[in-house]
Order: sequence, then structure tokens, then C-alpha cells
Amino acid sequence: MSQIEVDKVIPQSGTALQVGESGDTITIPAGATITNNGTANGFGSADTEKVKVSSNDTTAGFLNGKLVAGTNISLTEGTDGGNETLTAALSGTISTAQIGANQVTGAKLNTDVISAQTELATAPANTDELLISDAGTLKRIDVSLVGGANTPAFEAYLSADQSVSDATNTKVAYNVEHFDTDNAYDNSTNYRFTPQTSGKYFVYANVNCYAGDSNLKKAKAYIYKNGSAIKVIQFNFSNNYARQMHTMVSSVIDMNGSSDYIEIFGQVDSNSGSGQLFGGNTSAGQDRAFFGAYKLIT
Repeated sequence: MSQIEVDKVIPQSGTALQVGESGDTITIPAGATITNNGTANGFGSADTEKVKVSSNDTTAGFLNGKLVAGTNISLTEGTDGGNETLTAALSGTISTAQIGANQVTGAKLNTDVISAQTELATAPANTDELLISDAGTLKRIDVSLVGGANTPAFEAYLSADQSVSDATNTKVAYNVEHFDTDNAYDNSTNYRFTPQTSGKYFVYANVNCYAGDSNLKKAKAYIYKNGSAIKVIQFNFSNNYARQMHTMVSSVIDMNGSSDYIEIFGQVDSNSGSGQLFGGNTSAGQDRAFFGAYKLIT
């Protein structure tokens, strides 16, 4: 092998210089450096600079063709022809199947998505709760508090006639309950309503005043609170006597939720004779004398 040692090789004439013949192999040994200060042709250009995905890739290509966008993702080429960029962005909508469990929090929901008046079907804790959105924040509420509840509440009736003394205030012994949500009514001894929840209560009662074998001059119904009359309804028949009168009384009463109690009294004031009574039920489902109360929603 021949070796030429020179510092510079230039064409003998003209400006073209050829190294080797067709089919020759030109080898640049390890550690050698080629520095290009001019124009390099035939080594590839902007039109041919392509990439492969891996060493196993058999076909080179441009980057915007090698990258494949997934569902609802778009690839956009920027600054075409200059210092180009490739931007990936979300397009379209995301289906619920693409959202992982517990990946959406209340803080990430806009108030337009779930308004403060929108109730979700169920809550994660139990079936007695709902989730609502308050300014984009999900909050848990107790279903029993939605709208409130008219309890404690009860209604009782007088199952049979109750004999009374003439012209005497007498407690009505309503002895059978239709319902009693909080066991707050005593239907066997004191015949009083003692709710253990404070609030305003609507109280109502009907006293069936019957004069017996005489004429009815006056019929009265009282609401007693803690042993004192606070409301009375009276019918005075003067000389136009009657025999029987259904006397209805009602009121809204404040209860302290600890010791306050309510009772119903009545009075039959007859012209003469005996047999005065408070009329009770004559048949099932036809209450002639009843007493009830329930808490008002506040």
C-alpha cells in the first residue's frame, strides 16, 4: 500500500477534486474528524432528514408522520418551513369510560357543570345522604334535613263517652292514638303531649260537648299549657238551647323541648238535669273527639 503525506490536496486544474473511483470505499479511521466549513452535498438535506422509531424500524420518515395521535388528540405542525414545532392537543370530548375512578374532585368541577341546586343520585357514604355542589365544591347533606320534618307529631281520639260534671272544666281523656312519632303523648294516665324537641307546634282538638238529658247553654274547649289555660273557644247558646256541640280549638304554641306539656280541657254547661258528657267515637274511623299536634318547620 502506497502512502502520500501532504498537507493539502487541490485540483490540478479547474475546481473539481475527486477522491477514489466508483465502487471504492473511503474510510475515515476512528479518532479522525472531518470539519465542514463549506457546503456538503449528497449527505442528506432538509427533505431527506428522516427518523426511525427504533433500530428495528425498516422505514425512515418525517416526525409528523411517525407520531400517531390517539383518540381525541390532535397533532399540529407550527411555523411551517422555518423552525417547525409539533403540538399535541386534546380535541373533542372525553367519554366517561376514559376517566379513572376517583379522578374528578369537586374542586375541578365548574359551577356550570353542577349547580348549587343539583342533587346527585347517591352519596358514597350511605343511602341517607346526597351530594350537592356549593360553588363547585361537593358537599354531603343528610336527606332527613331536606325540607325539615313535622315531628314530633301525634293524634289521639276519645274511644268512648266520658262522663263529666256540669259547668266544670274537665280534662278530656283521649285514650287511643292514631300515631305518635316520638312517644310524646301519654294516652293512659295524664293524657298530655310532652315533646322533647323545642320549637313551635300547631295544636288542635275537638271536644264533643253533650248536655245529656238537659239543654246545653255553653260548650267550651280549652288548650292548657303546663296546667294553665292559654286558649279557649266557647259557644254560648243563651236561650236558644242546643243538646250537643262539637267545639274545635287550635293554636300555635312555643314548647321548650324539656318540660312543657299540653292538655285539652272542656266544659259542658247545661240548663238542668244530668248525664253531661264528652262524646266519644260511635264507630271506627269516625272520630267525634280528637287531639293532635305537630312541630312546624322553621
